[in-house]
Amino acid sequence: MEAGNLTSRRREARPARKIEMHASAAAPLNRPRLRVLIVDLNNFTSFPTLAVGILVAGLRGAGHDVQVICPLAYGVPASFREGKENPVDAVKRRIHLSTSPSFRKVRDFARDTRQWWINRPHPRVLRETARALDDGPDIVLLSAYLQHYPTVAEIGKLAAGRNIPLLLGGPMFNVTAVSEQWRQVPGLAAIVGGEADLIVSELVEAVCGGEDLLRFNGVLLPTGDASPPAPPLRRLDKVPVADFTDFPWDRYPFRVVPVMTGRGCQWAKCVFCSDVITANGRTFRTRSAESVLTEMREQARRHQTTNFLFIDIKLNSNPNMLRALSDGAQRYVPGAEWIGTVHVDMRADNGLSRRELKAAVAGGMRRVSFGLETGSQKLLDAMDKGSTVEKNSEFIRHAYEAGLSVRCTMFKGFPGETAEDLMQTAEFLEEHAPYLDRVRFNEFNIIDDTPIYEAMRARAPEYENIKLTYLNHRHARAKYINKETEGLTYRRAKARALRAVAAINRKEVRRAARAFDGMM
Repeated sequence: MEAGNLTSRRREARPARKIEMHASAAAPLNRPRLRVLIVDLNNFTSFPTLAVGILVAGLRGAGHDVQVICPLAYGVPASFREGKENPVDAVKRRIHLSTSPSFRKVRDFARDTRQWWINRPHPRVLRETARALDDGPDIVLLSAYLQHYPTVAEIGKLAAGRNIPLLLGGPMFNVTAVSEQWRQVPGLAAIVGGEADLIVSELVEAVCGGEDLLRFNGVLLPTGDASPPAPPLRRLDKVPVADFTDFPWDRYPFRVVPVMTGRGCQWAKCVFCSDVITANGRTFRTRSAESVLTEMREQARRHQTTNFLFIDIKLNSNPNMLRALSDGAQRYVPGAEWIGTVHVDMRADNGLSRRELKAAVAGGMRRVSFGLETGSQKLLDAMDKGSTVEKNSEFIRHAYEAGLSVRCTMFKGFPGETAEDLMQTAEFLEEHAPYLDRVRFNEFNIIDDTPIYEAMRARAPEYENIKLTYLNHRHARAKYINKETEGLTYRRAKARALRAVAAINRKEVRRAARAFDGMM
């Protein structure tokens, strides 16, 4: 990655220079002007957080003063994944994905230790948050993923000690079992388990005014009282353009703006997928192409960039949107370059024909990611993936021929996977290695509320060889033992697959996509 020494960018623990482009609006009549503190716990190394930017835009548009703490601005190491790998990375992956029964305890200890280290509260985050809280904001907002619990709890203590209410939201808090585990966070005013894009200012005003929060849908109080679930947000064109002016743009290797054209997934049937059960992933909804292209033009103007990351679950859920980006991106933002994730499905029109992929590259697309999952058709069918091995192969070749850098995600250990299935995966990777730039190869995870989670809890016969050992609702995950993956033949097939993954990930990505290495 052409990052220009990313490590050196992080050395000094000082606030980074910001690009000032936003003047706070005057507070509307009869509305209080509140001071809102937002702590961005995501801390991506390459781009700002879209959800935080939307909240900031909504609050400032309502006339409130907003301060954002971005840990990267204070030298906190940021999350970076999937750059060019070395032999040590391959060894780590083999340890992480070990299925040897005699090595299980060592593997689990290594996994748990690594997760504890990654997710521990960073002293600088707490220090800067404490300083900001000492200035007396009216409220603190956190948009959290579930791995952030230790930091959220510590920030909650800091806020509670200063009698400052904490409003918490995030993609998984519409799952009842999860939000119930989080409602004991110190200082908590409420958990919002819905899309607050258009009502965030009303929520903040209600908290600070001591009003009844249960008049909003999707709210859980620390007492356990809750309002009805929030319906999916339909008026996506009404969502304000994200305000990223508080993020440390001078610390990003490249200026990349995140954008979302729609929410949810058109397919929404994969039995393992947690994206479509989240607050913003339920049901597929799309924006107008005009609003997306106009947003790209505005963000390009604000931040002097032509690089965009589409973070849709599947960018081709609406094929017409993908075609509109291909046709319009260069007209709205000359020189625009962009990347996104797609679903290689069996629709007669999925927007991914050879001609359309070439048109996307002509329109500025530089990288594409998709869920390959496995090289076994039997498993694709069991996953209800809606794709075929042949169609995946065709897509990879056509995308590469069009000029795209191709990334895929996969996992091992899906219930019913045999050594033969995993060998088919290894052979698929070896055959397609010339056309793939990156492979993210994971352990199969069982997530709360997904169809496979519910089936396993009901002890469905097709999952009889999977033993659930621990349900961790705080992190929405189930630990399990899969006896089918412990045999020597299976482990040899896995070793072959991992060798293929390591060989692919040692490559440089295609030159045209270097600005987007480590993303998606």
